[in-house]
Amino acid sequence: MAQSVSAFQAAYITIEVLISLVSVPGNILVIWAVKKNQALQDATFSFIVSLAVADVAVGTLVIPLAIVINVGPRMEFYTCLVVACPVLILTESSILALLAIAVDRYLRVKIPLRYKNVVTPRRAAAAIACCWIVSLLVGLTPMFGWNNLNKMRRTQEANTSHTAFVIRCQFENVISMEYMVYFNFFVWVLPPLLLMLIIYLEIFNLIRKQLDKKVSSNSSDPQKYYGKELKIAKSLALVLFLFALSWLPLHTLNCITLFCPSCQTPSILTYIAIFLTHGNSAMNPIVYAFRIQKFRTTFLQIWHQYICCETDKNTNNLDNNELGNWPLERAGTVPDVPYLDLQKPL
Repeated sequence: MAQSVSAFQAAYITIEVLISLVSVPGNILVIWAVKKNQALQDATFSFIVSLAVADVAVGTLVIPLAIVINVGPRMEFYTCLVVACPVLILTESSILALLAIAVDRYLRVKIPLRYKNVVTPRRAAAAIACCWIVSLLVGLTPMFGWNNLNKMRRTQEANTSHTAFVIRCQFENVISMEYMVYFNFFVWVLPPLLLMLIIYLEIFNLIRKQLDKKVSSNSSDPQKYYGKELKIAKSLALVLFLFALSWLPLHTLNCITLFCPSCQTPSILTYIAIFLTHGNSAMNPIVYAFRIQKFRTTFLQIWHQYICCETDKNTNNLDNNELGNWPLERAGTVPDVPYLDLQKPL
């Protein structure tokens, strides 16, 4: 029998669809820009592409499956588990990609002169592969036995056959809350969040030291450096804030469900927490792409050349300064590299 959809569910589905419509084109545009512009094809942007691929999958796969789970059709237990696991895999992949970008950003600030020798394309590809392998292992753990099969069997007397055990497919019916809190949150969400906080604090510290050194040595306009530092600080704080804003509410609700079974959580809070996590996939192109001048320029070129079908010479011959290499990657020596390398924040 078809499940009735409540007003809260209808609003949730509408918001999820809107998130998908924003997330998928935005992240596809990021991937397209990196493929089109050779200046974006380095280790840093490979991490951004990995994040964009995961976010495209969130919009095209995770969100539709989340809507199915939210409606709650009846199906076999392990079939429902297969429907639920991609959510865990791809959200974990997004978290690890965010962490990889933070580490890469730290290395750019900490060792600017040796960065290209340390972060090679081969090592970047290996790091991306490791992120996806770990995400698969973490997300598929419920398939290996850490699930609610025995719990659901105890609550239902009928359909005791393993192959015929049919349930209403909802996330909390198949995924163990112990897994979500003790393993997923306490191991694979909270530590990366704290590690990102430490990394960004260290980046702030390194920027401050370089700024003070620059100002104290010889500077005719100290406000110029403070203004650049403020811009970088806002970018880094925004990354950390959006990550926490997107993920902590849902995991907080999971902790309440596990540690306080008698506590009743309003459905609207659960819906808001879920689409916040999915909404992070729509935020990432804005944070990581639209703050980079080369991305904006390439986006405009794609828009004029492929969307508007314009063949203007100005569109096809973009300024070398905008599509060229970053200061760190240009030939010759660069004075005060640690500071100049941070003028265009990721």
